[in-house]
Amino acid sequence: MTEDAAVAWGIIGPGAIARQFASALSESGAGRLAAIATRDPNKPGLAEAFPGARIIDGYAAILADPEVEAIYIATPHTYHAEWAVRAAEAGKHVLCEKPLAVSAAEAAAMTNAARQAGTFLGEAFMYRLHPLTARIVDLVRSGALGEVRLIKASAGINAPNSGPDDRLFANDAAGGAILDTGCYPVSAARLIAGAASGLAFLEPVAVHGAGHLGDTGVDEWSAAVLRFPGDILAEVSASLSLTQDNALRIFGTRGWMSVASPWRCTESGPADIVIHRPDGTTETEAIDEPRHLYSFEIEAATAAIREGRCEFSPPGPTWDDTIGNMKALDQWRADIGLVYGFERDKRSRLGSARRGLASPANPMPRRMLPGLPREVSVVALGGANFTSFPQAAEVCDAYFERGGNVLDSAWLYGNGLCDELLGAWMAARGIREEIVLVGKGANAPLTYPDVIARQLTESLDRLQTDHVDIYFMHRDNPEIPVGEFVDALDHEVEAGRIRSYGGSNWTRERMDAAIAYAERNHKRPPGALSNNFSLAEMVNPVWNGTLAASDDAWKSWLAERQIPDFAWSSQARGFFTDRAGPDKLDDPELVNGWYSDMNFARRARAIELGERLGKSPLHVALAYCLHQAFPVVPLIGPLSLAELEDSLEALDITLTADDLRWLEQGDEAAGTIEDGPG
Repeated sequence: MTEDAAVAWGIIGPGAIARQFASALSESGAGRLAAIATRDPNKPGLAEAFPGARIIDGYAAILADPEVEAIYIATPHTYHAEWAVRAAEAGKHVLCEKPLAVSAAEAAAMTNAARQAGTFLGEAFMYRLHPLTARIVDLVRSGALGEVRLIKASAGINAPNSGPDDRLFANDAAGGAILDTGCYPVSAARLIAGAASGLAFLEPVAVHGAGHLGDTGVDEWSAAVLRFPGDILAEVSASLSLTQDNALRIFGTRGWMSVASPWRCTESGPADIVIHRPDGTTETEAIDEPRHLYSFEIEAATAAIREGRCEFSPPGPTWDDTIGNMKALDQWRADIGLVYGFERDKRSRLGSARRGLASPANPMPRRMLPGLPREVSVVALGGANFTSFPQAAEVCDAYFERGGNVLDSAWLYGNGLCDELLGAWMAARGIREEIVLVGKGANAPLTYPDVIARQLTESLDRLQTDHVDIYFMHRDNPEIPVGEFVDALDHEVEAGRIRSYGGSNWTRERMDAAIAYAERNHKRPPGALSNNFSLAEMVNPVWNGTLAASDDAWKSWLAERQIPDFAWSSQARGFFTDRAGPDKLDDPELVNGWYSDMNFARRARAIELGERLGKSPLHVALAYCLHQAFPVVPLIGPLSLAELEDSLEALDITLTADDLRWLEQGDEAAGTIEDGPG
């Protein structure tokens, strides 16, 4: 490689691993070390450890250095996400030490920042780019072991524990075996399971973990079982205070493979891949690779950067691979009860926690709805599937910065976790009064008037607020006179604990009866609905007792009443993605809920329209909801910044009444569809 093609690297966190990286750079023609950033530029030995590199005072300064093209992040885990995001925002490429982040949510935020900036981001799993790993993958994929049934992988050291300030054992530094060493065997198991299935990697369908938490509150030794599609099993173990064999074994129907040095590869000399046959014979292949262990990831990162790619190619960890690995580690941690202090205290190092909330340059549209004191954004954000504060904070920050202000929660979501996370986010950002908060309660079987107040009290406590702006009964109970529900809800309006209310999964007849009762008795009438509404009409209830408001009778009622529908599953739960199709029957919920000839015809038209607009059929389906003759506020549930940004592309589409009819009926006229501000 020519000197001009070599990437100029800067290092953040000049510790022991960074010294290995610098040594590999000096041996490789793919890169050169330009500078190191440190918070203590006067620390003895820096110049000797990193010869020829400029020593820069502070991490932020190296991001502004014009000579530095790419950043190698070798800090403790808790700093990875912040500095990777900041590096991407500064236009720098990033190679970040493993694990890429503390959680899948942080990893998703990092990949999203690189995606937006068009910069490279790679997780520095050096073994994944080594020829030894490539050969293991080739052998598994070729069927040398027959059908793979079981994978066993371990990674453990016996490190001295100097107390709670020791990074490896410090809870608030995201210490512990799972993140520090367990990331290796989990990564390898997913890689091997993928190779056995003809894929780059495979995600486990279940992760079950166990472990020992030491005095400092982190796991000192842990183990987990991963189950993959096809009943491929993996046993993985990790430790910080227990030396293990650090080996990889793969068991198949035609024999099993052992690799004695899967993580450090050929660092100490040739590494053997041994296949043990059922008849007792063995086949040994020695991999002799004298180059520096870290040189392969440097070369792969350089190739990606020079070719304009933002991520590694397999078997290097792609973004999806990295995020999947973090999800498995998240589950392993959850199973053993390992929670870090910053997670428990709802602290985040990304988003507005780092830079403050930004005002949107082009905010999404808003409109007034009856009974509410402020305008409502046209798209609402649901938090039902949030699992951690960093995840919730990242998505909520970005949604708010796009002009969104409607948050949807419910008493039962996550056994209260959704309420808690949204409440913690509003409190941390100090913006409760700018939010239109949707709460729900009284789900089956607890659908009774006296349940409303009790559950509302619990939700308000979790949400850290004294009221919700809109309250929905999650289900109806036709055996109870509707007036009893109206009385209970009107009482909460008078008490100031809700501003407006309505029914979720209610029929038109019950809504009409509730409105009539309220008007006769001078009570506050229901002012909103939360039924499914989508371009694809729900064929069968997705959950027991759920109702759609998508057919012509409902649309006429909504248009006449002008009652807003806060529509759940507005994109039909994946029906407008490639997960659906007449021959794709492996998702019973999708098949039962949405498969019909009419819906497939509508899906085909959404695909056609999306191709004309340069959008996806999902965007078209969401835009369909936004352009009705009555107010529909779709509830979207993105789990990452990328999913949020993808959904909001629907705001770029403008549809006319003719366009809506064509999507529904397939008329000859294609309408006057535009690609512009919604």
